[in-house]
Amino acid sequence: MGFSEARFEETEGGEMKEKPDSNKMSLKYISMAKAEKLKSLILARIQLARLNLWVTRALSMLMLLGITMQLKSLGETVSSSRTPTSTFSYPLPPERVYENNGYLMVSSNGGLNQMRSGICDMVTVARFLNVTLIVPELDNTSFWNDYSQFADIFDVEYFIASLRDEVRILKELPPQQKEKVAESLFSMPPISWSNMTYYYNVILPRIQTNEVVHFQKTDARLANNGLPVEVQKLRCRVNYEALRFAPPIQALAEKIVRILRDKGPFLVLHLRYEMDMIAFSGCNEGCNEQEIDELTKMRYAYPWWKEKVIDSVQKRLAGLCPLTPEETALTLRALGIDHNIQVYIAAGDIYGGERRLATLRAAYPNLVKKETLLPSSELDPFRNHSNQMAALDYYVAVQSETFIPTNGGNMAKVVEGHR
Repeated sequence: MGFSEARFEETEGGEMKEKPDSNKMSLKYISMAKAEKLKSLILARIQLARLNLWVTRALSMLMLLGITMQLKSLGETVSSSRTPTSTFSYPLPPERVYENNGYLMVSSNGGLNQMRSGICDMVTVARFLNVTLIVPELDNTSFWNDYSQFADIFDVEYFIASLRDEVRILKELPPQQKEKVAESLFSMPPISWSNMTYYYNVILPRIQTNEVVHFQKTDARLANNGLPVEVQKLRCRVNYEALRFAPPIQALAEKIVRILRDKGPFLVLHLRYEMDMIAFSGCNEGCNEQEIDELTKMRYAYPWWKEKVIDSVQKRLAGLCPLTPEETALTLRALGIDHNIQVYIAAGDIYGGERRLATLRAAYPNLVKKETLLPSSELDPFRNHSNQMAALDYYVAVQSETFIPTNGGNMAKVVEGHR
């Protein structure tokens, strides 16, 4: 078998040499092209993989940053408002999300119900200014010298959680803001009876500038009338739903109500005839000379009680005095109140003691107080805290069949609204 001439050729030296095979050359070039193409494809895929890795890392960093910010915010809320599930008998409202304009600190002044009303106003102001409210401080400088704080009287966990769909409330400032106010704190009393325009135009810019603003007073700082309906609704929600008493107060108050109901119907009489009320009002009807002198000295002793010289007779004729215990007995009888009904006196010590209560007790012999219904040991934890004692009376007043105040003060208004 011979070789095809096409595959060999003669060289100059007469030797035979195999000719290049065009098919092999084509295959070689094709293989080389495929290798280059494969190499390019591999490099492209490597570059794409690197790009994907970079994008993934970038997205991961953004996600981590977002999660970190959320966790920081959540951490501040959780650390300051951790809510035991046992506190609530229903699902918590969804948390309201908004851009925080700053922080509002408040010091509530006055007695229990004056502070209570002020707290309602401050929650409402914080809500509509989109600021974070710090749990209010309570007044420790008033006549009662009660050093109770918010959590001693109200269920602070419930207060924070039940309003979370309206406003963010923290137990204390976050660390960064706490350091800032340690150096300087912008503090002011807002103008009394102001509408929301004042808070939008004057207070909000100050909060945005200073980040943290402290209100020294909360009493009557928000107008009663001419406010949007949603503002008024929130005030009522805070007062009648969110401000639930602390568990120890709630439990003891419920016990008082059970004791009273076991004996039949009862009437709560807010007999506002304590020493501070008589001194402040200057209404000394039925007081002897020694008592009048004592009340006058007390009125001058408190500089924030601005009215010093008071004509008791003229004030009474103008209808500006609380009913005396004797007048109260006449009023109850005129109203046809059954003389056998239990009359629970929701008040502190009546000025003049049993001497002034004699007429009322003769007309209504079933006069009772928390001090006569409970053993001393159960009241001892609350006894030196007048606001906690007032909270017990408030709860009983709301639960009673009949509520009669002898003065149109803060407790009368708040209880009447609650009922």
